[in-house]
Amino acid sequence: MKALLKNMWLSLVSLISPAITNYSPGPSGQTIANDIELHIADEVLRIAQRQLVAYQFGQPLKIDKNTGVNYTATRYERLPLPFAPLSEGVAAAGESITIAQVSATAQQWGDLVRVTDVADMTIKHPLFKQAIRLIAIQQPETIERNVLNILLTGTQVNYANSKANRAALVATDVMTPVEISKIVGSLETFGAPTFNGDERIDMMIDADARTKASSKPGIMPHYVALIHPLVAQDLRQNSTIATAWSYSDINRLYNNDLGEWGGARFCKTNMMPYWTGVAAVTGTPATTGGALAANTYYIQVTGAPTATSVEQRIYQVSGALTVGGSGAGSISVTLPTLAGYVFNVYIGTTASPANLGLSASGPSTGPLAGNATQLASGSTVVITGTGVAQTPPAAPATGVTVFPTLFFGMDAYGQVLLDDVEYNYLQGADKSDPMNQTRVVSWKMMYGTIILNNAYMARTEASSAFSVGYTAGTASE
Repeated sequence: MKALLKNMWLSLVSLISPAITNYSPGPSGQTIANDIELHIADEVLRIAQRQLVAYQFGQPLKIDKNTGVNYTATRYERLPLPFAPLSEGVAAAGESITIAQVSATAQQWGDLVRVTDVADMTIKHPLFKQAIRLIAIQQPETIERNVLNILLTGTQVNYANSKANRAALVATDVMTPVEISKIVGSLETFGAPTFNGDERIDMMIDADARTKASSKPGIMPHYVALIHPLVAQDLRQNSTIATAWSYSDINRLYNNDLGEWGGARFCKTNMMPYWTGVAAVTGTPATTGGALAANTYYIQVTGAPTATSVEQRIYQVSGALTVGGSGAGSISVTLPTLAGYVFNVYIGTTASPANLGLSASGPSTGPLAGNATQLASGSTVVITGTGVAQTPPAAPATGVTVFPTLFFGMDAYGQVLLDDVEYNYLQGADKSDPMNQTRVVSWKMMYGTIILNNAYMARTEASSAFSVGYTAGTASE
């Protein structure tokens, strides 16, 4: 029986083999490979994770509906202490009450995804469901990015190794325990309120409460530091900090809490902006093609990952570009070619440009319509004038990447909410879509971040011993 089956198999192979060997493509160029069904997995792959930490530390503030979009916070300054005792029978001269106020404006943010009915029916993974998933990820990441951008406008700035500014930092100026102590010591000296602190103003100390607190490090008063993962790796090189963080693992209080050291609890976030200095991009001036008056101009280019729109690659300011003519000048700029990035072009008459350029290559709608922003990688754009006032991030030295670490106490900043996040899932027909050919997933939110007290927060800028990207490989940002 086995011999018979073997002979049948050999006969079948002999019949099929010539057919495959002699097969030639048909008139349309098809091959036998076209009859192979592709296998697409039912599960979609995970996308890169973002560590969201900044929003949680802002004081929750609310604007009542129908009262505008501006929020004003008021702080009563403490009274000065009397400098001498009273004289018998003579009243004190008295003090005046002083207030300080800060304001913020709630802005509406949001986005949407449109999906056609045909795409939703034919794609392996239903696009409408995927749109809901992706919108749910986009919303908190947008808010987190916006909060960090506001916090980076704080006025208390320090540079590692006591360098004078960002451009003076070199690759070896990394975050150290000394830099942490400088900021924490300053916050304590000023009296910035701590998280989990005691707000009582009496001088009696509850010994029992202190004993309980010391046995639970997680509830000890502390400041908070938001830190980039690479800066966290720098600090892990210090054995004292590494040991302290290992003991703090059991007392984590916040999202992505690394632990406590030196009076601050560190939370890492890979959404922390950072800046890399890059050699200048120059331009070619012309006497036609725009509305630039005859003058000497300087331009500066910045690059931002498309995924975040946060300016990250900061090119040095160009040399002087002389535009002649009678007010119809322009400057042509060829942008760097860098996949996954968009670019901004700034222009000014000094070596510190503080305005976006005008360009037809920029957005056609929105508040920055017509300005040289969100420009395509590798494109050549023409700067025809001076656009809206906007200051680019200061450039680090060429080849140096600088990371900020944010330190703050309670009441340093707040989240002003006018209208909480709202999601909409539109699937039905209406007058604008009578045949129900599209589905829309959207979100919107009306809010703003406000710095309540610059004295309660500070940042330290430092380089890192570690680079952004893999040591050997082809992956890029």
